[in-house]
Amino acid sequence: MAKTPQLLDRWGNPVRRADLMRFDEPSTIGGVRSPLTGYPGDGLNPGRLASILKEADAGDPIRYLELAETIEERDAHYLGVLGTRRRSISQLDITVEPGEETPLGEEIAARVRKWLLRDELTDELFEILDALGKGYSFTHIRWDTSEGQYEPATLEYCDPRWFRFDRKDLKTPRMLNPETGQEEILPPFQYIYAPMKAKSGLPLRSGLARVALWAWLFKAYTQRDWAIFTQTYGQPLRIGKYGPGTSEDDRKTLFRAVANIAGDCAAIIPESMMIEFQEAKSIGASTDHYERRSDWLDKQTSKLVLGQTATTDAETGGLGSGKEHRQVQEDIERADAKQLGAIINRDLIRPWVQLEYGPDAPAPRLKIGRPEPEDLEAFSNALNPFIQNGLRVKQSEILAKFGLSDPTAADPAIGGSPAKSPENAPQPASATGQSDAMAPQSEFKCRLNDHLGILGGDGAKQAEEAPVGRSEALPPEAALAARLETEAHSGMGQMLARIEAMLKASSSFEEFREMLLASSDDIDAAELEAVLASAMLAGETGGRTMIEEEADG
Repeated sequence: MAKTPQLLDRWGNPVRRADLMRFDEPSTIGGVRSPLTGYPGDGLNPGRLASILKEADAGDPIRYLELAETIEERDAHYLGVLGTRRRSISQLDITVEPGEETPLGEEIAARVRKWLLRDELTDELFEILDALGKGYSFTHIRWDTSEGQYEPATLEYCDPRWFRFDRKDLKTPRMLNPETGQEEILPPFQYIYAPMKAKSGLPLRSGLARVALWAWLFKAYTQRDWAIFTQTYGQPLRIGKYGPGTSEDDRKTLFRAVANIAGDCAAIIPESMMIEFQEAKSIGASTDHYERRSDWLDKQTSKLVLGQTATTDAETGGLGSGKEHRQVQEDIERADAKQLGAIINRDLIRPWVQLEYGPDAPAPRLKIGRPEPEDLEAFSNALNPFIQNGLRVKQSEILAKFGLSDPTAADPAIGGSPAKSPENAPQPASATGQSDAMAPQSEFKCRLNDHLGILGGDGAKQAEEAPVGRSEALPPEAALAARLETEAHSGMGQMLARIEAMLKASSSFEEFREMLLASSDDIDAAELEAVLASAMLAGETGGRTMIEEEADG
């Protein structure tokens, strides 16, 4: 009996299939995985923030992670721009490329495509993208083995406080044992570890939140001062005066009286004292400096998260500036999509394929991204001249470019070959074997003119089509003309191509005439001359033969 090969995760840890069906201990209040969180943002100042970040740098990220969650709850602007970036990625189209062009590769790719149709996938990707703010995220894979198969059932978000990093390198992820709290290796094939760095370095120092925390702290100071100013703006100052010999109790009563009249800006002083208020000369009539500082800090957050400010601030600007801002946003979107696709391929698709099909099975490649827009009008204009000059292309490829399908015979369809007008419709042949429209011309001239595009007739097309029904013998002159057209096609095409190039290069008909006369001796017409000489000889010989036959008859 063949032995099942041992599977290893990306760090070389052996995979135990029995552990894949084991459910983790739920989070409980008072346990290692407590759902309760602290609020280190209360009373935060620059010194405490620096201390929290240093703790995270040393491998203790609890307060940093709690603070990163706090600013998402308290800063509307940060929550908005971060949510915009996360949702723009989680809703992009996903395509799957087979690992190899074999029946097995196509089967695996088709199965992955079917799994990606799940309605929950968008929300699951949004949860994985929590790594953008904090620098990393963990997602638990729930495997479905109900029918003996291995297939991801759900992707569940995990609180990042349940995980740590190896104290030796601060790079390798570790999981806290839900019972003992000890650091253990990350169980193989059970978690999606998604580091999404805003800067190079350790995962604990690469999240957007580390920079956004400073902007939020300074904006909190500004908003506090703004709130105090707004509360007291326009209210009168109340000053209570007391005479000499006033007792302490009377002073307290006086202060309560002036303080309770309105909000702040109240004081008591002896009658012999005086308070003089000096107006600051540097302050203008405008009092919007609080708002301008808050807006400036919000713009820095927009640049941090989205790379630009055009999509968050209603400021008028040039069209070119708007396009540049949109290009920056698209660059960030593409980078995030590629990074997320690589993480899903590494921690979900490849383990799934190895569990289900074996370690050597071709794992498909999942790609996340917005399809590149294509200028179909420019494509049509560029392709049309080539088709007119004889280029053959597949109709199915052109229809696919425009998102159209090829109609069947039973489908009502529009379009097709243009209808022929009465003027250019084929005329019935006369008794001499020539149509009325071509009667003044010989069969030879008619076919030659048709080849040159002078009459725009259907002669060339009819010559290429296979005969339908009973075939009739062509008259000698028609057969001669057909052979001349076939053999002279190459030589005539070379001459016309060179003349057409001269016409395109010239800026006027006079210049074209000079170019044509100057190069008349250089145009190689040897092949065409040989064909015409043979045709003239055959025509003269055939004519003499016909005259002799008529004379004998």
